[in-house]
Amino acid sequence: MNKITVKPTAAPLNLSAGKLSHGTFWLGLVGAAMCVIWLLVAIFGPWLAPHPVGEVVSDNVFDSISALYPFGTDYLGRDMLSRVLIGARFTVGLALVAAVLASGLGTGCALLSVVSPKWLDEVISRLMDAFISIPSKMLALIMVSAFGSSVTLLICTAVLSYTPGAFRVARSMAVNIEALEYVQVARTRGERRLYIACMEILPNMLNPVLTDLGLRFGYIVLLLSGMSFLGLGVQPPDADLGSLVRENIGGLNQGAPAIVIPALAIGTLTIGVNLLIDQLSSLRSRRSGGH
Repeated sequence: MNKITVKPTAAPLNLSAGKLSHGTFWLGLVGAAMCVIWLLVAIFGPWLAPHPVGEVVSDNVFDSISALYPFGTDYLGRDMLSRVLIGARFTVGLALVAAVLASGLGTGCALLSVVSPKWLDEVISRLMDAFISIPSKMLALIMVSAFGSSVTLLICTAVLSYTPGAFRVARSMAVNIEALEYVQVARTRGERRLYIACMEILPNMLNPVLTDLGLRFGYIVLLLSGMSFLGLGVQPPDADLGSLVRENIGGLNQGAPAIVIPALAIGTLTIGVNLLIDQLSSLRSRRSGGH
């Protein structure tokens, strides 16, 4: 009998996936560039500002863009370029400090909860559930009405609002890692709980925690900007980007740069962070899929 030979066919190339990953890479690069630019502005902006933050430099309010005032002037005739450069430090700085504290506190409580006895795990989890049930803006309004507005209070409010979310994300990962064999081997060796939490569990959940940190940063930027828009954030003569939008709201019907540019600044900052996080998440997914 003649043998029938069947030649194996090559797997079809997934061209759409390649195009998608290539496009995602460039979007991630754009997001990283936006984040770096705003970080540099937050660090060096006050030294680059051509005028002091509260100096009135023009008799024309809501002046248009010109060579002398690249971002125009605000409702008092102050230079908007100077105010954006200085205000970015408050927006980026406060959000970054609050995001690091919220993520660190949430992750620390999650590790403590996983390696502790059952009763302590229940106490910590129920406490976090109580805080996460309060909307962040409502909690911020309660805090400000009770204690007044200050930079320290804004940071504390953001930390209290977003620590429970960071805790839930970190705990869900820590519970899965804690059940793995190498953690059980460490327990069998008689390792202490602190060692297991810091040396066995934390390193294997660090990348997702950093991704969640970026998400918290974006949320806190929007929270602080919203509080400043309501007049409960950074107080005059200082201003963050949200304050710049609120105080120049009178120029909205004129399309004044004084209100458009701070709004664009908030948008580019949050979009850049989201694009960068999406790229990091896709890289981590491809690496885990490859293994």
